[in-house]
Amino acid sequence: MLLEAWLSLALLCLLGAMTPGPSLAVVLGSMLSGGPPAGLAAALAHGLAVALYAALTVAGLATLLTASRTLFALLQLAAAGYLFSLARAAVRQHAEMPAPNGRTRSDDGIGAAARDGFMIAFLNPKLAVFMLGLFAPFITPDQGLGAKALLVLTIGSIDALWYSAVVLVMVRTGLLGVLERHAVYVQRVYAALLLALAVFVASRALSALV
Repeated sequence: MLLEAWLSLALLCLLGAMTPGPSLAVVLGSMLSGGPPAGLAAALAHGLAVALYAALTVAGLATLLTASRTLFALLQLAAAGYLFSLARAAVRQHAEMPAPNGRTRSDDGIGAAARDGFMIAFLNPKLAVFMLGLFAPFITPDQGLGAKALLVLTIGSIDALWYSAVVLVMVRTGLLGVLERHAVYVQRVYAALLLALAVFVASRALSALV
């Protein structure tokens, strides 16, 4: 792959990762409830899920997903259910907030954050559509395995690095401390956002099934 083509792909991947959405909310929510390690775990797991979607796209399997309207809608319903479960968990997490010094009160938060970061991307069928459109100009029939692996590694690593950078900037600038001091209110807004997203995604999926 030419350097110019790779730079174009990398820029598109970065802009896609920078777009605010449920993924950013989950990463920040994980950091708030479990501290910086949990936020980084969510970020890295999210990048892993994105890389998995990229691999499926390169293999052609994502085409099957987007071609089936019913399967696409069912995945959207699964995503809505997961968003609702995250919103419900956020409401119950007031007693499990990180201590003011930034240390977590439970090591279990890292595993849960990694799970949430992975699932919020893996259960997003729109990611398959994004991948198909993104990779279309860069995939050719005679493309070798190395070039395809570079595509997958590029989008997965850029996604993970972006969300990890968000976590580290929040810590270095002191914004994490601001969030922790207003943790109850932030957690309520976080839960409300997730719930609104769940309702929106579910309504879209149900309208597609009707």
